[in-house]
Amino acid sequence: MSEYIAGPLLSKINLPEDLRKNISNEELVQVSNELRQYIIDIVSERGGHFSASLGVVELTVALHYVYNTPYDQLVWDVGHQAYGHKILTGRKDIFHTNRVYNGLSGFPKRSESEYDTFGVGHSSTSISGALGMAVASKIKGEDRKCIAIIGDGAMTAGLAFEGLNHAGSLSNDLLVVLNDNCMSIDPNVGALKEYLTDITTSHTYNKVKDEVWNLLGKVSKFGPNAQSIAQKIQDGVKSALLQQSNLFESLNFRYFGPIDGHDVEYLAKVLKDLKDIPGPKILHCVTKKGKGFQPAEDGSPTQWHAPGIFNKDTGEIVKVVPKSPEPPKYQDVFGHSIIELAEKNEKIVGVTPAMPTGCSLKFMMEAMPDRAFDVGIAEQHAVTFSAGMATQGLIPFCNIYSSFMQRAYDQVIHDVAIQNLDVVFCLDRGGLVGADGPTHHGAYDLAFMRCIPNMIVSSPMNEEELRNLMFTAQEGHGPFSIRYPRGKGVMTEWKTPFKKVKIGTGRKVKSGEDIAVLTIGPIGNNALTACTSMEDKGISAALYDMRFAKPIDEVLLHEVFSKFKKVITVEDGCIQGGMGSAVIEFMAENNYSAHVTRLGVPDKYIEHGTQSELYTECGYNTADIEKAISDMVAVGSKQMAI
Repeated sequence: MSEYIAGPLLSKINLPEDLRKNISNEELVQVSNELRQYIIDIVSERGGHFSASLGVVELTVALHYVYNTPYDQLVWDVGHQAYGHKILTGRKDIFHTNRVYNGLSGFPKRSESEYDTFGVGHSSTSISGALGMAVASKIKGEDRKCIAIIGDGAMTAGLAFEGLNHAGSLSNDLLVVLNDNCMSIDPNVGALKEYLTDITTSHTYNKVKDEVWNLLGKVSKFGPNAQSIAQKIQDGVKSALLQQSNLFESLNFRYFGPIDGHDVEYLAKVLKDLKDIPGPKILHCVTKKGKGFQPAEDGSPTQWHAPGIFNKDTGEIVKVVPKSPEPPKYQDVFGHSIIELAEKNEKIVGVTPAMPTGCSLKFMMEAMPDRAFDVGIAEQHAVTFSAGMATQGLIPFCNIYSSFMQRAYDQVIHDVAIQNLDVVFCLDRGGLVGADGPTHHGAYDLAFMRCIPNMIVSSPMNEEELRNLMFTAQEGHGPFSIRYPRGKGVMTEWKTPFKKVKIGTGRKVKSGEDIAVLTIGPIGNNALTACTSMEDKGISAALYDMRFAKPIDEVLLHEVFSKFKKVITVEDGCIQGGMGSAVIEFMAENNYSAHVTRLGVPDKYIEHGTQSELYTECGYNTADIEKAISDMVAVGSKQMAI
């Protein structure tokens, strides 16, 4: 049972059916206030995504109040904003386990609830997913309503436009709710942002809005004639908009709005009216991230996206002050190092798809605004845009989270690798990222980059190595991938002089006689601790930092397999196709024989939890590496004894 107490109305709502049956239209405001407070109470103490969910409280209540969920299907884009949805759909009493190991997912998830109709985590999937549901419902002869709720930031991705374009060519009953708050995580950029701002402030559109709602208020009274009335509304809207074009109308969507996304009673009324209008339509709601919590409304939306623990009374974010200097985050090492490099190399430019704060390209954007680009939530464009600059002799550092790079895989191959262009891919959040779970783990990049011709695949063991790999990559070696994890490194004195690294070379970190441990990336620091601790147990373990998964250091591997019959590989990524696979391929191709154990992410999706908890689940935390070393050496000793 939850230790958190819901308000008097919210406490009576266990499922949306309770909301629809027991709550009057006039009580929706109080329900919204109680839901908002419940989110504040829990997230302030437990952490999680915050301001996005506060911004859609009224919209969430209105949608579940009007639509017959789960029969009618809501598809939440990204899912950062779905906390209110989870609380209203049977998970109120366990919501405090959100993003905790073995607890609720931080995103909608089909296996968690029938109300979570489509699993999400990455942006811009809702329109295509909801359209697929609408088409399926029509084929099956069902009268389901399908609703996609998408933020204005997610609208910048190509997939959203593809979904709109297809939906506009069909007659399926689809409602797209555009939640417009001028934000994704960082402030939105691009022409669409300016366009939506124009709509919101335009006297023409506001006049049309008033006329449309006056007509919509009468639609439900016409019964069987509702469709003909809706057609007249559509014609009237198009006639009134002759002096100012509408992007959504041009895609054959009926456009309604903009309306106040925090007026829950009016939202409910509008949604009821829209249920009677067939075909594809879009409702433009203007909201504010962090609505109802003044510090989040007044403060930085980026900071309040996921603020961690904070004082709900004062708004003060709780920060643990370290007793001694701590290592920086890898993202900050990248952010400061690229400026150092760019100051000496005028060819360097920076590119990120909507994550300037998350990847720390913000530092370069402030220092060199003409050479650093936030392209919006558009990973495919980010890669091909980088390729275009590379054809003209520039050296783009294209910084994309590992899990989001999956969205631009074709562009990596077709636009960069085939043309052998000098694009440096800095893959942040490589490996298991923690509480965001399987949609955000960067488990696959070592494997999917390694199989691409011309691609160099690397990962630094520490901050110094990250700087050196960036320094090496800027010299132009074709496509060059550098991946590093979420979180802090290991060096407090990290701003070391740049040194060139010979492509495809690893290094021996620790000598040993009994067993060899081969690692790639910062997980090698866990392995170093494990190998060192083995000395107390009488086991001499050598440690090699491979540094490159491709080209792999064959000279080093000849040394390893000539000396050792017991080898362990460790990587913070999938073991199928990763660095360990490269080692085994080398062993087979060169006719070596050894007992090789691979540690890494197994062939399954790993859920959410702390990074340490997930490393342990997958068997490559420090203690797990120690056990693997002990077990392998023990097996060898038993065989010798026999």
